[in-house]
Amino acid sequence: MSNFSAIEKEIIEDFELFDDPMDKYEHIIDQGNELEVLEEKYKIDENLVKGCQSKVWLVAAKEGDIVFFKADSNTVITKGVVSILIKVLSGKKPQEIIDYKLDILEKIGLKEMLSSQRANGLQSMINLMKQYAHKFQ
Repeated sequence: MSNFSAIEKEIIEDFELFDDPMDKYEHIIDQGNELEVLEEKYKIDENLVKGCQSKVWLVAAKEGDIVFFKADSNTVITKGVVSILIKVLSGKKPQEIIDYKLDILEKIGLKEMLSSQRANGLQSMINLMKQYAHKFQ
């Protein structure tokens, strides 16, 4: 799981560059803009994350013993949030995803930045990613 450490370190260092919460929001939006485009064929109701205030489509695929995630959202903040989750969790083995504690969200102050509804949506995204990992074991 050392790969998690390197990815976390990079994300944390990026967020430490910003003192102003608005700058952090802009950075989250930038993260979303870097997210790989999700093909329209995946933007269907069965791929919507339940419990999100925004529309978030999340799909997963397993190649060999590695799980890859793709996602999109109709709002820029949520798209940025899911892009951070994908950076951390995509490209890992199912058990690594299941076992991983997403402490990074507290370390970068993301949970404090989100409204309670968005925080619930964040948890729904995490839960679905872990459900996919269980399915792919």
